[in-house]
Amino acid sequence: MKFISANLESLRQLYHNQLRMLLDTEEQITDALPKMVSKATDLELKQTFQTHLRETEVQITRLKQILNEELKAADAINCKVISALVTEAEDMITDTKDNSVRDAALIAAAQRVEHYEIAVYGAVRQWARILGKTEQASLLDQTIKEEGHADHLLTSIAERVNLDADKAA
Repeated sequence: MKFISANLESLRQLYHNQLRMLLDTEEQITDALPKMVSKATDLELKQTFQTHLRETEVQITRLKQILNEELKAADAINCKVISALVTEAEDMITDTKDNSVRDAALIAAAQRVEHYEIAVYGAVRQWARILGKTEQASLLDQTIKEEGHADHLLTSIAERVNLDADKAA
């Protein structure tokens, strides 16, 4: 299985490649979040998804700023991982009939995405530091903090929603 489909001969090329992949990641998330908002029934969960959608739009702006500084113009590179996670989330939405069970599934799907993003942004931030891109590293760090905050909010909501889902059985 090929994880990165490019001829990457330097850390700088890898950095650019992963920034472009993160752009696609965030764009896919921007497409998926409205569906998750519409399917969530817990009001706090809906609000968390709506807030994160606005944050994701800002994250896209940050990535485009970094890419414009680095490459002057760059297209996104398809992120297969997020494509698979979004498909899995859509399947879980379809497969759940009870609202509280669906909310629990939505939280689990969203946290998978958050954890993936935190991992990739962490690697890319470190590369930015190594490459002497301290301002870019700072922008990436802002995104990592937002993703971590979203994950913590989802965990907090899950503590209540999962108990409701357990009663549905």
